[in-house]
Amino acid sequence: MTKIQLAKTDTRAPKKLQKEAIKKETQKFIFRMEELQNLMYAESKHALLVVLQGMDASGKDGVVKNVFTAVNPMGCRVIAFKKPTEPEMKHDFLWRVHAQVPEKGMIHIFNRSHYEDVLIQRVHHWVDEATILQRFQHINNFEKLLQDTNTHVLKFYLHVSKEEQLARLQERMSDKTKMWKHNEADMRERELWNDYRKAYESVFENCASSAPWHIIPADQNWYKEYLIAKKVVETLEALKMKFPGLKKEE
Repeated sequence: MTKIQLAKTDTRAPKKLQKEAIKKETQKFIFRMEELQNLMYAESKHALLVVLQGMDASGKDGVVKNVFTAVNPMGCRVIAFKKPTEPEMKHDFLWRVHAQVPEKGMIHIFNRSHYEDVLIQRVHHWVDEATILQRFQHINNFEKLLQDTNTHVLKFYLHVSKEEQLARLQERMSDKTKMWKHNEADMRERELWNDYRKAYESVFENCASSAPWHIIPADQNWYKEYLIAKKVVETLEALKMKFPGLKKEE
């Protein structure tokens, strides 16, 4: 596998693409996703786990809001992983995560995920390198278990540029509709940009054996949403699902 180098990976759409045309395609995928999710819920043989990772202000919330807008809420849950609670800290790092994976028929979206335990903890040196390497192995085994039991895992890294991130963080301080998102810690974390990139590249290299990473250019929301909607639909269509017939009486 080619090693991913984020500094050499585009954060914007190819110039030849037409924004309005792509947005129309995205809407088609979103409506198709609604049909496929309904089918998956009815068949109840598969589940889909969508993992969203990225730097602060890379647009994870926007993906949840705009890509999954047509999905029936009965068949979809969003889980945002924050700082571990005290009880969670007393268990292994995957304990709180495994409890949130989707049951058959469901789509679950992780806004941040188990990967925080090999990213922020590594960057801040809260755990040693030997522990990080162990966690890589545990993550791979965890995701293989999910895949082996028909829980399909899609992992997206939202690849935003440092310049675009700054613009979005500054917007949170001036736009009253976004001020609630402002967190002074985000600016401090921004100072560790290169360390986070290095940590992410290590994740891509070490944690792709069961579920590959999809690097999504995230400077332009319309392109980011198109790529994710397209991949979700392609994944669900490949399952060849069918509506169950009438149930036979016992």
